Parts: sequence; structure tokens; C-alpha cells
Amino acid sequence: MELNSTRISLRPFKIKDVDDFMIWAGDDEVTKNLQWRTISSKEEALAYIKDVCIPHPWRRSICIDDHSIGMITIFPESGDGRCRAHVGYAVSKEYWNKGIASRALKLGINQVIKDYPDLVRLQAFVSVENKASQRVLEKCGFLQEGLLRKYSYVKGQLKDMFIYSILSTELLSSVHH
Repeated sequence: MELNSTRISLRPFKIKDVDDFMIWAGDDEVTKNLQWRTISSKEEALAYIKDVCIPHPWRRSICIDDHSIGMITIFPESGDGRCRAHVGYAVSKEYWNKGIASRALKLGINQVIKDYPDLVRLQAFVSVENKASQRVLEKCGFLQEGLLRKYSYVKGQLKDMFIYSILSTELLSSVHH
């Protein structure tokens, strides 16, 4: 069952998010497909929020009623790569299969194309095994472009990855649905 989407919001991380952050960032199931390791202490969580989340060009806390239940990261490239950005996200296990990641990604896409007018392409790399993340991207209008064999290490294992993308010309038709 999908959650009432008006309760879902994106905002910059705050130090006060540390306890909520620990719930999902400290869960191996939530972080198993992320490049960063599972957070194991409150001190580590505080440092991660302060040193990584807050200064990041575009990392937002996915919130329900202003409580952090995940994150979305859109990392715009610069220079000749300024036309593209990489997308990543994670949601607390308690909120899986409720449409939250899709809603948050749509909100993020809407905002980031305003924040970065040169952005033409958003792309995401997803391990072949991560069917849930593939569904999120497809619900948001991303197209699977291909299979990248033995492309990236995730938690020490070399993984085959799918690459997904959406272009700014496709956003108007997919983001508002």
C-alpha cells in the first residue's frame, strides 16, 4: 500500500537526523547495494552527516513527517560532464514497497533540473540482482540502456550492473505522473 505522498518530503540533512539516520544507514539490508559501508555507531553517523551529507552538492534526506527515513543523492558532474548527473537512493526497510523511493526520486528530479539548468541526463547504475531499485527507476521513467559486465565492486564483490537513464526532454512526461 502506498503512503500518502503529501507526508513525503526532501530536505537537506541536519545533525538532529542522527538517530533516524542510524535506523536505516545502520541496516545491512538497506546498505547492501550502496557504495558506502553500513554505519555502525552514532559517532560514525554524526561524522557522516556532518562531513558527507551536509556538504554534498545534492544529497537530501527523504522524510516522512520530517523524520529521515532514507536519502536521495544526485551528483552532478562538472566541466564537459555538466550535462549529466548520477542518481542513488536508499529507504529504510520498514518503508520498502510503499512507493516512497519512487515519489522521492520524482521530487528530487523535479528540483535538481531547476537547480542545474545544464542538466540533460540523469543516470543510475543498479546491480542486476537489485530488482526493487530497477522497478523504482522504471516507475520514474528511466530506461534501461544496457548491461555493464563486471562493472563495479559493491561490498567487495564484482557486480554486473545495469545502466538506466532519463533525459530532460523525457522528464516532463514522466515526472508529473
